[in-house]
Amino acid sequence: MIKVQIPATSANIGSGFDSLGLAVSMYNYIEMEESDHIDIQSMDGIIIPTDQNNLVYQSAKYIYDLCGKPLHGMTIRQINNIPMARGLGSSSACIVGGIVGANYLLGSPLAQKDLVNIAATMEGHPDNSTPALLGGLVTAVLEKGKVHYVKQAIAHDLRFVAIVPDFELKTSFARAALPRDIAHGDAVFNLSRAALMSVSLYSGNYHNLKVACDDRLHQPYRLSLINGAHEVFDAAYQNGAYAIYISGAGSTLMAIVNSEKETFVPQMRAELDALGLTKWQVHDLSITNVGARVLEN
Repeated sequence: MIKVQIPATSANIGSGFDSLGLAVSMYNYIEMEESDHIDIQSMDGIIIPTDQNNLVYQSAKYIYDLCGKPLHGMTIRQINNIPMARGLGSSSACIVGGIVGANYLLGSPLAQKDLVNIAATMEGHPDNSTPALLGGLVTAVLEKGKVHYVKQAIAHDLRFVAIVPDFELKTSFARAALPRDIAHGDAVFNLSRAALMSVSLYSGNYHNLKVACDDRLHQPYRLSLINGAHEVFDAAYQNGAYAIYISGAGSTLMAIVNSEKETFVPQMRAELDALGLTKWQVHDLSITNVGARVLEN
């Protein structure tokens, strides 16, 4: 039985729609080994598929099929710390965990670059799956089944505070809220800010982050799907956040804060309670520059 650790990911980072993502210090764990039948269990009470529809199993089987190795079954045990359908890469974690684990069990016939391409193709976009595999801040483009990416290791002088609502927001629903066409000026607006975001995070010019997070492609349309989001944005800035944005498709809101600002998390907890959002959770995270890995045999 092997154990795979997969980090949560936060995609888009405001302006970098479907292209920017980073890995944070919240982890799913998957234990897996070959078996003659399918035996899948959740170890934390989270409801998951326990048959061939399980995404971890499907991803592992894809690798076995690709490598020409029959897979009659698998024993899988999942610990799901990453909340589902909240914009923190839960589906990417399943895909990445399945392919990394399967590749290891087969003796690692596929290189990391192969896994990057496979995961992004399975997910449909590279902004979650690539940082889940590589860690750090990743700028990525998926073209004809190949991911073109740059990974940047980010200093640990930032904290990423995930403000997680008590409701799911399915990616398909969040995408349906987006317009089919955008104005040329809006495209230019986002291109300039996405470039500024990547460079500012890497260089430490954090005073740029509020401007760099501004967006006209998805956030204006999705904020209305998250009741209380506007008030939380205002509270985050009032309490000293560099920036705040919708993580992935939502519903999580991610604040970027100076790591020395230890009062931010309790302040936001108090703000949420005052807004009546008592069931929302606040997770104090950091960026992780290490992606998915096998921890033990």
